Amino acid sequence: MTEVRLDQFDNSGYHPGPWWKRAVWYVVQSVFISNGIPWPYGLKRTCLRLFGAAIGRGVVIKPRVRIKYPWKLKVGTHSWIGEGAWIDNLDEVSIGAHCCVSQGAYLLCGNHDYSTPAFDLITRPIVMEDGSWAGAHSILGPGAILGTEAVLTAGSVGLGSLSPHHIHQGNPSEPVRKREIKP
Repeated sequence: MTEVRLDQFDNSGYHPGPWWKRAVWYVVQSVFISNGIPWPYGLKRTCLRLFGAAIGRGVVIKPRVRIKYPWKLKVGTHSWIGEGAWIDNLDEVSIGAHCCVSQGAYLLCGNHDYSTPAFDLITRPIVMEDGSWAGAHSILGPGAILGTEAVLTAGSVGLGSLSPHHIHQGNPSEPVRKREIKP
């Protein structure tokens, strides 16, 4: 017999919001956010704000974006969320001003504790500081902090604190060089 006991998994301590709110959000997201229809950005921002997201001015939200719980999301002014990005925010996600979440990027706030027999749920917030960029198909894991003006390159996995003003690459990512921004 295995020591892993998924039949003992207990998620009763996790409360993401009332079931009815999650159900209504699922419908609204399906119609206005996560499909391929290029609805106006202002309409998408309004939908997110109605469900409790703090969304700054000028935020761009491309088609096919998935957001688990808007009431756990903050996005600063003039940030971009690219096509097919998935913000799986089982915990708080804070995206600063002038940030870019590129197409297919995945912000993953939750995981399971592989060291417990019942595979307990673990959630931790994610922070993207001002001017940072999560490249195409990159992953920011639970508890990740993408520092000010830092870059996580395409396909890379960001865990822990990623140095400000640096380019991070690999799995797990490591800083490879300083980010120079031309005047």
